[in-house]
Amino acid sequence: MSTIPRYDVLIVGSGAAGMSLALQLPSALQVAILSKSEVGSGSTLWAQGGMAAVLHDRDSVQAHVDDTLSAGAGLCHQPAVQFTVGRSRQIVDWLVSQGMNFDLREDQQDAEFREFHLTMEGGHSHRRVIHAADQTGRALSEVLAGRVAEASNISLLTDRCLVDVIKDGQRACGAYLLSTADSRVETVRADAIVLATGGASKAYRYTTNPNGASGDGIAAAWRAGCRIANMEFNQFHPTCLYHPDSRSFLMTEALRGEGATLTLPNGDRFMARFDARGELAPRDIVARAIDFEMKRLGTECVYLDISHQSSDLITRHFPQAYERCLPLGIDITRDRIPVVPAAHYTCGGVVVDQHGASDVPGLYVVGESACTGLHGANRMASNSLLECFVYAQSAAEHIADSISPRSTLPEAWDDSRVRDSDEEVVIQHNWQELRRLMWDYVGIVRTSRRLRYAAERITLLEKEVSGYYGRFQITLPLLEMRNLARVAKLMVECASDREESRGLHYNSDYPDAAAKGLDSILVPPHFDRRTALTGPIDRLPPYAS
Repeated sequence: MSTIPRYDVLIVGSGAAGMSLALQLPSALQVAILSKSEVGSGSTLWAQGGMAAVLHDRDSVQAHVDDTLSAGAGLCHQPAVQFTVGRSRQIVDWLVSQGMNFDLREDQQDAEFREFHLTMEGGHSHRRVIHAADQTGRALSEVLAGRVAEASNISLLTDRCLVDVIKDGQRACGAYLLSTADSRVETVRADAIVLATGGASKAYRYTTNPNGASGDGIAAAWRAGCRIANMEFNQFHPTCLYHPDSRSFLMTEALRGEGATLTLPNGDRFMARFDARGELAPRDIVARAIDFEMKRLGTECVYLDISHQSSDLITRHFPQAYERCLPLGIDITRDRIPVVPAAHYTCGGVVVDQHGASDVPGLYVVGESACTGLHGANRMASNSLLECFVYAQSAAEHIADSISPRSTLPEAWDDSRVRDSDEEVVIQHNWQELRRLMWDYVGIVRTSRRLRYAAERITLLEKEVSGYYGRFQITLPLLEMRNLARVAKLMVECASDREESRGLHYNSDYPDAAAKGLDSILVPPHFDRRTALTGPIDRLPPYAS
């Protein structure tokens, strides 16, 4: 009798997408949630601003759709945008039913029909960002983790990392998992597998993301035979705390929504020279403007200033920002905040349909790892949490309707021909080189020559990592390096193929946008057209025959 554990659904990732999907599956299904460390330790925890949703009669679904399409610079897929935005109120109602307490309007606290406090963020034409002060992600994670802990059908597999998806022919049937506690690789069976592993911003030297954002799901899906799209669109958040004694910390966009201004070291505002919307322009425009001014002046940062607002407003709405800066000698109620752009969000990812289903039957991808068609060439602020919940809900419905038990028994992991490594310094060196390379050559502004150099060096790095992977016992740093080298290669390939500038991708050799926006779709060597989905990404350009 096999000792390989079996679950109906294996969810890789314990952020908003993974936990909410698990909670919406039928209780009769046995579900496992895998997390690299403790549950809820992913990027959701760091989301400050909030979630975009149409909740006021002054707003409309069409207005939210139009804003998203505008921010996406001609690459959003309208059906995906309509689908996501149209479910926003339903998602808010579900979250409230789970126990989530969003901030309310101050004058509505005791009213019979209370209204949520909504903030304004870049790219939005209305106040529509629902939040819990400036710690929305933390509040969401705590609520969802509490509900997961109460669910008798959900098991938590902590301190584990995905090695690879296992397939039976063309269908996903399990996964290899690394236990980071003892470096042992486990084999798990599952009738459906969901990748909710977040993005790949750890590929860059400067990032707002936690350490786990190493592109694990995207790389594993590629190796399993899934198409990848639009990986050149890496969003750099314009305003991250710049201080030698602090790791990059995101200064929420809601600060600018409440009137914070961007200034040069001499105090001059500059955003009006780049866009009529000033500080509330979409993130790609603001990040490029800051990058331009820093390079023009040779300065290490610019400044974000909200000190003209009342101290009460600042400390009430932005307690996390206030408390983070104070020990560094920065009182944001009276001082300017030094900020720089940093890698923040992966807009591309694994091609999926409206149910989060990938090209591989039985394999779903939700959240930042997926390319749904919602974000296009630039994610609009606070649409990411909404996308997580909408596609997690849709995937849960699809899995519940279509899952069927499989008798396939995956092969157990064989590490009999590898040995412990005494050269882990090689991985550390390659890791540092990759992150510097991506920041310098595949950053906010790119050139064709830099992209060619990046492609050549990443090819060598991948070869080195592949040889190391084949000879030595697997460790977490090795797995993450293997995944990020592959994802970095996908980013560079997509960027090299785009001979224009659009949204988050700016190539100074091709500064203008093409007349028609087309998706960048990469097809793995072992892609099976017989089982590939027919989702929205297929409508733009056909992959190579």
